[in-house]
Amino acid sequence: MTTHITADREQWLEARRDLLAAEKDLTRRSDEVARLRQRLPWVRIDNAYEFDTEAGRCSLKDLFDGRSQLLVYHFMFGPDYKAGCPSCSMIADGFDGFAVHLAHHDVTLTAVSRAPLEKLLAYRARMGWSFPWASSQGGDFNFDFNVSFTEAQEAQGPVEYNYARGAHAMDRTPIPPPVQQFAATCGVDGATYRRDRPGMSAFVLEDGIVHHAYSTYARGLDGLWGAYQWLDRAPRGRNEQGIWWRRHDEYGRA
Repeated sequence: MTTHITADREQWLEARRDLLAAEKDLTRRSDEVARLRQRLPWVRIDNAYEFDTEAGRCSLKDLFDGRSQLLVYHFMFGPDYKAGCPSCSMIADGFDGFAVHLAHHDVTLTAVSRAPLEKLLAYRARMGWSFPWASSQGGDFNFDFNVSFTEAQEAQGPVEYNYARGAHAMDRTPIPPPVQQFAATCGVDGATYRRDRPGMSAFVLEDGIVHHAYSTYARGLDGLWGAYQWLDRAPRGRNEQGIWWRRHDEYGRA
């Protein structure tokens, strides 16, 4: 016997039309938020950030790869990690398909992490990905964009992440079990794991000058997490009880 409310087709259509009105309202509101996002002021980037890439040592401007817009996914993969964050990996599973279309619309998509380049490329090969991935190891890029933190910063109190201090679950003491669980899958302890965080930043190149336009973190990444957009339209939604996802090559393992 079904555990959910049932109806005939006419009742369903009436309820569906009510939902359609709510969905249209949400779409219009989302469009307005996108316009607000695009009206944010730009901040000139004067720091000479450098990255290790497959093409060699590169500047932030080089990461644009000849285009005027750059989207950076701050992938959780610290220098001591043995593997990338499972959540970031699930999000990144969609990058290759999107990156092709973005590249033909004047936008470059790349991932950036603090782990050494050889470690990033080995993990990328394991996952079967091909999108660009740069290492910011040894530089200030991750720290300046609030996705990496030092032990000294943590010792001074809650770090600032997602535009607030100590507001994220990762900052709780003791370290929550889900964070410890994810840390174990990356081969590090919880404290090491949470010194790197997920995020996405947008940059624009105009008249030879790079500007920072936008950054988002935590639940702000939901819209980029393609699988969740599908789950939100599935009959039982996200239907989560704890951590259920794994890296895509780990399903079926004991």
